[in-house]
Amino acid sequence: MDINHGKEKIVAGQVALGIELGSTRIKAVLVTNDFQTVASGDFNWENKLVNNIWTYPVDEIWQGIQSSYKEMADNVQSTFGVSLKNIGSIGISAMMHGYMPFDKEGNLLVPFRTWRNNITEQAADELTKLFNFNIPQRWSIAHLYQAILNQEDHVKDINFITSLAGYVTWKLSDEKVLGIGDASGVFPIDDDTQTYSTEMIDKFNQLKTVRQYIWNLSDILPQIKKAGETAGKLTEKGAKLLDPSGTLQAGSLMAPPEGDAGTGMVSTNAVRKRTGNISAGTSAFSMVVLDQPMNSVHRDIDMVTTPDGAPVAMVHTNNCSSDINAWVSLFNEFAKEIGVDLKPNDLYGALFNSSKRADSNAGDLLSYAYLSGENITKMPAGRPMFVRTPNSKFNLPNFMKTHLYSAFAPLKIGNDILANEEHIKADVFIAQGGLFKTPEIGQQVLADALNTPITVMSNAGEGGPWGMAVLGLYTLAKANNAENESLADFLDNRVFVDPQSTTVDPNAEGVKGCNEFIEKYKKGLNVELQAIDSIS
Repeated sequence: MDINHGKEKIVAGQVALGIELGSTRIKAVLVTNDFQTVASGDFNWENKLVNNIWTYPVDEIWQGIQSSYKEMADNVQSTFGVSLKNIGSIGISAMMHGYMPFDKEGNLLVPFRTWRNNITEQAADELTKLFNFNIPQRWSIAHLYQAILNQEDHVKDINFITSLAGYVTWKLSDEKVLGIGDASGVFPIDDDTQTYSTEMIDKFNQLKTVRQYIWNLSDILPQIKKAGETAGKLTEKGAKLLDPSGTLQAGSLMAPPEGDAGTGMVSTNAVRKRTGNISAGTSAFSMVVLDQPMNSVHRDIDMVTTPDGAPVAMVHTNNCSSDINAWVSLFNEFAKEIGVDLKPNDLYGALFNSSKRADSNAGDLLSYAYLSGENITKMPAGRPMFVRTPNSKFNLPNFMKTHLYSAFAPLKIGNDILANEEHIKADVFIAQGGLFKTPEIGQQVLADALNTPITVMSNAGEGGPWGMAVLGLYTLAKANNAENESLADFLDNRVFVDPQSTTVDPNAEGVKGCNEFIEKYKKGLNVELQAIDSIS
């Protein structure tokens, strides 16, 4: 971007800030109103297993936000020679679902329980039966009901529950709101009313175990906002919380907070019917915007929405790239032992590219990339495991392809249900995430796994926070203009006018080889279950 052009936009406040709290990184991205990224900053963090609960400390949430914001603002100062004082719009995104209950004084009643926890099986099963609607274990309502079933003392004091993105937005704006996409992972949405299902709320409130509490579910849920609507403004207190230096001024328009699934749809321009997107990182999920209703309730298919409220079939897996990252880290340690210092992109590139020489079925090697429990394959906990027979073709190319297949295996299993039983399939999937930074390798494996063309855009590695900034710009545009442009039209006509992308089609041999791998993978799942039972 031209320095003077960028400077003018920044000084005029014609910029949006997108902050996304992902599983391994918090990132802040500043984007001009012509959709150009001008500065960014990030902060690395990891969830911790504390008392068998996957969680992040609240202090680290704000440490990460402030650190990533400061790095971004410092980049503005060093690149454009101006301080970042005025931001037109701000949007907060974060990993979806989980459980954050607060009392009437605003105190968090229990440590943040993330989407990664598989501790709500009883609640999820009972609510799915009650609602005749799939309630995954990671959804906020499943966590709330499990806490009720467990007779946890804090439940009586609940005044408000929300997601991570909703929590941060609340503290910045004083507004207890959620974007409809994020809200659809808290409690089921009624497609007709575009709000929480009142029928299901009534059924929940009438449960004997729930009636003992003085609160009503509808009173403790966040208010729903759709993309383009205003979610309040940045308060003076919020500005100081975001930027303790005091440079940032209050008044920025707040976009409805969204989940990482929603920002993924926006950053890949996949909000129209029959479009699909895939995000592959610590977890993985695929989204298909529906043009027909589902015929049945499937425990492996979640019903959520786009940021503007269209119904979406979602396949969510708890595990994806974590085990690959662990193996790459081991190879990096070896490289350093022999005096070779490799940059991450070079190391990943070399290892991923070796898989081009692999057998299509990965040489009869097997890997289960379960750092945590996996809902798709009904695993209650994680035991990363690599398995081979004496006759397996054990070499580096097959080893790496095995781990790529394994990363996408639960996603494939879920999408096979959607395609084979519901006959629902995207025309093409647009993928994003760190696994696609090495050109075409992960893209080809995924195309073969899903037997569907996979498109990767130039922003594949950094889509989420940029997508949230775009939602912020959409909010700003809707507030400043009388026109009623849909989100899909806004993305097509303004944002993705000339997108840079590459598309890879499935390879027949690769499809066959991946299917062979998956059949062995399914047969070996009982070994993974035995590992969970036997190794504490």
